[in-house]
Amino acid sequence: MTEHTGSTVPPVPASPAPRGRGGEVARRLLRNPLGLTASVVLGLIVLGALLAGVLSPFDPTYADIRNILAGSSPDHPLGTDSGGRDVLSRLLWGGRTTLLAALLCAGVAIAVGVPAGLLAGYFAGGIDAAGTWVTNIVLALPSMIVLLAMRAALGPSVWIAMAVFGVMLAPGFFRLARTAVRGVRAELYIDAARVSGLSDARILRRHVLSVVRAPLIIQGALVCGIAIAVQSGLEFLGLGDASVPTWGVMLNEGFRSVYDAPMTLLWPALAIAVTTSALVLLGNALRDALEDPARAGSGGAGAAAAVRDAVARRRSGSAGAVPDGGGHLLEVRDLRIAYPQGDGTTRQVVDGVSFTLDRGEVLGVVGESGSGKSQTAFAVLVLLPGDALITGGTIRIDDELTVGPGDVAVDQGRLAPLRGRRIGYIPQEPMSNLDPAFTVGYQLTRPMRHLLGVPRAAATARAEELLRSVGITDPTRIMRSYPHEISGGMAQRVLIAGAISCEPDLVIADEPTTALDVTVQAEVLDVLRDLQQRLGLAVLLVTHNFGVVADLCDRVVVMRDGTVVESGDVRTILREPTDGYTASLLEAMLADKPPRARPLATVAPDRSPARTENQGSTR
Repeated sequence: MTEHTGSTVPPVPASPAPRGRGGEVARRLLRNPLGLTASVVLGLIVLGALLAGVLSPFDPTYADIRNILAGSSPDHPLGTDSGGRDVLSRLLWGGRTTLLAALLCAGVAIAVGVPAGLLAGYFAGGIDAAGTWVTNIVLALPSMIVLLAMRAALGPSVWIAMAVFGVMLAPGFFRLARTAVRGVRAELYIDAARVSGLSDARILRRHVLSVVRAPLIIQGALVCGIAIAVQSGLEFLGLGDASVPTWGVMLNEGFRSVYDAPMTLLWPALAIAVTTSALVLLGNALRDALEDPARAGSGGAGAAAAVRDAVARRRSGSAGAVPDGGGHLLEVRDLRIAYPQGDGTTRQVVDGVSFTLDRGEVLGVVGESGSGKSQTAFAVLVLLPGDALITGGTIRIDDELTVGPGDVAVDQGRLAPLRGRRIGYIPQEPMSNLDPAFTVGYQLTRPMRHLLGVPRAAATARAEELLRSVGITDPTRIMRSYPHEISGGMAQRVLIAGAISCEPDLVIADEPTTALDVTVQAEVLDVLRDLQQRLGLAVLLVTHNFGVVADLCDRVVVMRDGTVVESGDVRTILREPTDGYTASLLEAMLADKPPRARPLATVAPDRSPARTENQGSTR
């Protein structure tokens, strides 16, 4: 395996200690007036329920028949009910049971609905179909009838009733999670996370769930309020367990004595109304507080050496590694990709593409839009859509088969151990490939911590070193920034740093300068050229710009309509193209002539690499 060389680790200035995530969320929550009010009110209610054994003047079931429906007194601050029981004691103990039952209901609904919705939205296909079918069946069942049937079969248990009701509410969480995931799973930063080597489980937990959490928090608060209302409603109708003190049972008792002692009805009704209102307000405030995630942790000087040690250990034990002098690093043979059409046929988008790429070499794949060059690159990364069909050919990395004819999902499993570790990816649209919910520092350190198992401090120091290597002079500030706080050129440099963070052997760059202005394009090309030469990377560069090819590449593959029309050494192709299509692409790069001004087969005799580089390069 080629040994990568790089600059020694420069001293890294100490960063301020990161603030705890929980503390920062709490501060943002308490700065919200509604959030503060709801937190205080709900906190007092919960505290009263938890301390019911200390605060209650009497046992909630103790009945004093001499004080039936008594008013407020020093012994009974809120009076007594129709059974002579202390209202305050029953209110405190009833709050404990009511709140726990509501939490049980919400917990069951979330535990059943959210994971199913995440899986259905992320993987689609059969999982989505099965989850939707079950959800529709549950939604078709009348909840109240199901609760009454369960009560008749299993008895008037508030715990069983709320667990069953949680299952009935789970479809709401399923649909909410599924809809949110389907809206985000096609985002480019999800593909970028997959290419960095993260597993589907980690992507769901860190990237997808962060998008879903806001509506889930609101839904969870609403479900708790609904659970309290339904539970109280059932008990108000006399369908609960009268021996267990709850707010619903107190409502039932107070309603029977509403003319003699109306206050016995007011207290439980007020407790239910205040609690449900506080839950809704707290859910909204907590959602807002959580939308600004914690910032990345601090680094330490010299800790990046741990990353290099981890890379060395990974390489020494990596499966399928081939010593230098062995086969090609990347070999694509007769690759064919098709997509099914509505009439039952398939449309071939890549047809018989073949090329090789060796260590330390830069290969350009060039062609106009629709030529199949990006589809070929995505096939190497196994990022093709789920309906794509590999109808023929193979892709091998170090003689290890990663893509073959058949299901794309099978190829995902083959390539998963290589992503991030041995293959890096530089995408076309930098801003779309960074998750807006996380800091730049978190997104740079995450692959190193997950794939290499290095500590946070080492990963942070290594990330800051990488940012310096791509021309960022203030890496500490960039690490603490969110994607919307940096420019497009800066974001592209961040993605380049991320692509080489685990020191891969192969980097695939898909139109890395298209979304940038001319000045920034030149800077990014300089960064790529420097890193490739210094680290000895093999680079597969996908572009439509022959100027970029002339600037960076050793060899070039020209594609048109899904096929390779010409390939060879860059200098030879630029000087003497043998195919008219290649000549037309070169003609379009001439600054002093309109595109296709001369016949396609005509090649200017003085077209040299230097001329092409000067006229077509973004430099």
